[in-house]
Amino acid sequence: MVITVGVLAWSRSPQRFAPALAVLRGAVQLGLISLILGGVITSPLWVACALLVMFAVAAATATGRIGFTVRHATLVVLGMGLGVVVALVVVFSTGAILAEPRYLLALGGIVIGNTMSIAALAGRRLRESTLDRWDEVEGWLALGAQPRQATLDMARAAVHAALIPSTDQTKTTGLVTLPGAFVGAIFGGISPLEAGRFQIVVLASIMAAGALTAVVLVRGLAPANVRPDPLG
Repeated sequence: MVITVGVLAWSRSPQRFAPALAVLRGAVQLGLISLILGGVITSPLWVACALLVMFAVAAATATGRIGFTVRHATLVVLGMGLGVVVALVVVFSTGAILAEPRYLLALGGIVIGNTMSIAALAGRRLRESTLDRWDEVEGWLALGAQPRQATLDMARAAVHAALIPSTDQTKTTGLVTLPGAFVGAIFGGISPLEAGRFQIVVLASIMAAGALTAVVLVRGLAPANVRPDPLG
């Protein structure tokens, strides 16, 4: 934390204390959730409640990144909700992972966190592209194109850009990084082969949920009749 603040202060970067404060906040939150989960991790009802809280916070965070409006919040909830539900249903209905509360909480938390990032990236990229290329959008609209057609290229590019971090993480797994789920499974006493299988299921779930989230959100946001405001 000291190194982080020192480097940012030396470079005169704005909000130089934000990363350090994020670490402190994360430590407090993890401490609290660790105490809470110790008593609820075996209860399906309480696990469902925990996932709902996670989802609500994640959706609010992603919406804030793209500009909070009722319409944006609705699209974020729809996109993330569809992605998370579909991914979890496929994993547990096929028996890829045992349908137990602790596994539901672990996988659900990972997928929700990643869809939050993907939703924020997709929404911001689409809005920035639309703003930067607004003259092009106006040209298409003047020629009689529908609002969705006028931003079609930008929408497709936004989906692609939002999935780049997850795609890179997936294709470099085992070569560049050892993912947390894989390492945690090994520390929990599972064999490396079984831990690897679990990690593949996690990565595939993230990609499926992320793709659904990005496409649903971008298709809802893409039609533009007026020039969007710059993001803060």
